[in-house]
Amino acid sequence: MDQTELIKQITNNIGKVKVLGLSKIMHEGRFDLRDLIAVTFHHDKDVAFRATWLLENVFLDNPEVYLPELEFLLSGITKVKHPGPQRHYAKIVMHITEPSAPQIIKDKVRQLDMETVVEQLFEWMIAPKVKIAVKAFAAEALFNMKERYPWVKDELAQQLQFLMRDGTAAIQVKGKKLLQQLR
Repeated sequence: MDQTELIKQITNNIGKVKVLGLSKIMHEGRFDLRDLIAVTFHHDKDVAFRATWLLENVFLDNPEVYLPELEFLLSGITKVKHPGPQRHYAKIVMHITEPSAPQIIKDKVRQLDMETVVEQLFEWMIAPKVKIAVKAFAAEALFNMKERYPWVKDELAQQLQFLMRDGTAAIQVKGKKLLQQLR
C-alpha cells in the first residue's frame, strides 16, 4: 500500500475494526511512517483525522519498530490544525511521556528536545476553540513532562485552574486529579 492507496482507503467513513485492520496491514507491509504522517496533514479534515487515528494505532502498537521516526512525528505537531488530528497527536505525546511507557520510548524521548511540543500543548490548552479532549490529553502529557521541564508545573496548574472555572465535567475531573497530583 502506498500513500495514494491509503488515502483512497480512508476517504470514506471507517470504524475501529477497519482502523485495526489497516494498522495491521501497514505494520506487516512496513508502510513508511513518514508517508502516513504526511497524510495526517491532508487538506480534508476527515482524511487527516483518520490518518492520525491510524498513526496513533500503528505507532503505539509497535513503538520499537517506528522509534526512529519519533522525532519526525513530533516535529510536525505545530502544523496540526484540525481538531481530530490534534486529539490523536496529544494522545500520542501523552502515551510516550507517561511513566509506564516502555523504557526504549523513555530513552528516545529523553534524547529529544521537547520544548516545541510543550509549547504546542500549552497553545492547545489556551486556545478557546480547541476541543476539550485535546486539552485533557495535552494536560496529561504536560503533567508527564513536569520533571523534565520544571516550569511546566506552575504554568499547568494555572491553566487547569483557568479551564476549570467554566469547564465541562470532563475538564473538572481531569483538572482536579492533576492539580491534586501537582501539589
